[in-house]
Amino acid sequence: MQIRPATVADRPGVVALWNRIFPDDPPHNAPEKVFDAKLATGDGMLIVVQDGGLIIGTAMAGYDGHRGWLYKVAVAPEYRRRGIARALVDHAVRALRTKGCTKVNLQIRPTNADVRKFYESIGFMPEERLNMGMHIG
Repeated sequence: MQIRPATVADRPGVVALWNRIFPDDPPHNAPEKVFDAKLATGDGMLIVVQDGGLIIGTAMAGYDGHRGWLYKVAVAPEYRRRGIARALVDHAVRALRTKGCTKVNLQIRPTNADVRKFYESIGFMPEERLNMGMHIG
């Protein structure tokens, strides 16, 4: 298994994985659109795990100069419980640190107890905030 920044050639595998893991994402999170936009930034923070020719995991990170964000941490179900998600998060956090980031945030659905447990087990803690959003296009 190899962890590395995504390339254009990874698009089909990443899109297929995200469609599988995040089937209920809204249209503005369409995997093709998200992949293309992130790759276009050139920041190298769309990370994949490849096993042979298969994309089995992803993590996406971003840094706005204030805080880092972690998105799209996904591992194919048949590869879970092998430390892949933790390795992806560690890789993303290291990449954020190199940019001067000192704090990382992420969002999860309140009903996703397993994901919450995972993030808490690696050091993330809930913060009292009201999450707000606005569709602008």
